[in-house]
Amino acid sequence: MDLSYILTLFLIGFVGSFLSGLVGIGGSIIKYPMLLYIPPLVGITAFTAHEVSGISAVQVFFATLAGVWALRKDKVINYKLVGYMGASVIAGSFLGAYGGQYLSGSSINLVYGVLATIAAVMMLLPKAKGLDDMPLDQVTFNRSLAVVFAFAVGVASGIVGAAGAFILVPIMLLVLKIPTRMTVASSLAITFLSSIGSTAGKVLAGDVLLWPSVIMIIASVLAAPLGAKLSTKLNTKLLQAILAALIFGTAIKIWTDLL
Repeated sequence: MDLSYILTLFLIGFVGSFLSGLVGIGGSIIKYPMLLYIPPLVGITAFTAHEVSGISAVQVFFATLAGVWALRKDKVINYKLVGYMGASVIAGSFLGAYGGQYLSGSSINLVYGVLATIAAVMMLLPKAKGLDDMPLDQVTFNRSLAVVFAFAVGVASGIVGAAGAFILVPIMLLVLKIPTRMTVASSLAITFLSSIGSTAGKVLAGDVLLWPSVIMIIASVLAAPLGAKLSTKLNTKLLQAILAALIFGTAIKIWTDLL
């Protein structure tokens, strides 16, 4: 590995992980297209869709772990919600991650494009008024819906090596009606649990490259806590705008290439 190779992967991991901590996602919505498109642009051998999904799965595990650790004392994580959705998403993500080895690279990209599009559409829908004014200790949610949605998202996101937070976030905001700040923090914890299943499935499927994953992990551990801490200080509308812009941009890029 030469210096340009290491530096490129480190920057991809750092930028993606900072944004993942900032808006409560695992970062794959950013790093998946970055890993797919940037290396060949700078003269580095391109990764296959299977390799990108494997690297992303491992990186998300460490990025979300670092983000949750940074927020552990801020009392914004709903642990009951994390428990219900986390258990369901682990099962779904393992199933999707292991089964993804039987899909073609273009099929994996297609699944990613569909996920990003659904998330983008959901970000356009208005959320309940006064939601972010609700005291965090009074938040309730529909447990059945939480479990069903988490499992479905886990299967699809496991296929692409993501943890699914970029679609779980709008589901938590619009369907489960969780306040934005709690959604951002809790989704990091759920994404961490999801990444356990995704990582295990990708490792068993042989899709994980060791050294690119190590470089991305180092960048993640450094960057994710910075983004997570900053998220507690930013306006919730700004956080939603950042997330919406990231999702829309990625969806457009993926579909442009697929079509």
